[in-house]
Amino acid sequence: MTEKKRILTGDRPTGCLHLGHYVGSLKNRVALQDQYDCYFILADLHVLTTKPQKKHIMEMRENIRMTVLDYLACGIDPKKSTIYLQSAVPAVYQMNLIFEMLISINRLMGLPSIKEMARNAHLDPESIPFGLIGYPVLQSADILMPRAHLVPVGKDNEAHVELARGIARKFNQLYGEIFPLPEPMLSTIPTLIGIDGKGKMSKSAGNAIYLSDDAKTVEKKVRGMFTDPKRVHADIPGTVEGNPVFIYHDVFNPDKAEVEDFKVLYRQGKVGDVEVKKRLTIVLNQFLDPIRERRKEFEQQKGLVEQIIYEGTQKMVEISNETLKEMRSVMGIGGTWNKISRMARDRM
Repeated sequence: MTEKKRILTGDRPTGCLHLGHYVGSLKNRVALQDQYDCYFILADLHVLTTKPQKKHIMEMRENIRMTVLDYLACGIDPKKSTIYLQSAVPAVYQMNLIFEMLISINRLMGLPSIKEMARNAHLDPESIPFGLIGYPVLQSADILMPRAHLVPVGKDNEAHVELARGIARKFNQLYGEIFPLPEPMLSTIPTLIGIDGKGKMSKSAGNAIYLSDDAKTVEKKVRGMFTDPKRVHADIPGTVEGNPVFIYHDVFNPDKAEVEDFKVLYRQGKVGDVEVKKRLTIVLNQFLDPIRERRKEFEQQKGLVEQIIYEGTQKMVEISNETLKEMRSVMGIGGTWNKISRMARDRM
């Protein structure tokens, strides 16, 4: 029997997860559970990089619970996968500090995601906190802590995995072979456009359909979706390419023949936005119905989410302590203290 390769991925608990999370990552995670040893991080420390205020920390408690419920509702099985709380694993703080010594500020500032996160958090370029600049280093610690081989990410986060590879490579060269070099595992649909058509679906942009949205909320959001702005009447030929309504039909509508018929009629000006959106509403609610049902079942099991997080975190604490012990051993860190301790005990 060969040991399963390990996967690390997860989410910042800033609210409920949405359709973009599902197509970009969650669907893939569910499919990977039987094939790989999976670790899913509830990355609460990463939230502090842009939201350090106490009110956000207090909100995270409920957000963490909601995120795990979304995991379970989508089919992630805690018997197959390890779900753990980042801040409750002491080793990650030490690993982060050690890895900070192996990377330059210029390398970190060259990552496009840092500036994008600063913009989304409405931070002035001159006031970006050190923690946000070091976000990818902490992410590298997350990845390397269980010595992950693969990291499922969207295209926009591929550079972060490359950074983790660089840190692992440098550590191995300086001290000894401890870490495998993690590889990015890109989703076939790395991003899903938001309902406003202005960028990828995100919580901060307010352009998301959530996995926990009820049927009426979905209907309202689809009704207000961005389409072809030049199409002021239903009999005007419309553009399908880049049109969010058709992008969603392509992703979620299992009846591909129906989608192609809609596209032909839309281009000819023979079907209106209202009809296409009504059908999309039905499609999305049919997709979300079983997720809603499973979520409701898990919500009713008191203490279930807390037990899953506790058991997963305890497991990660053991794994991370072993990784940190090996790191300190090959580096020689702790040798001086061990010698001092022995000498002190001998004098007693």
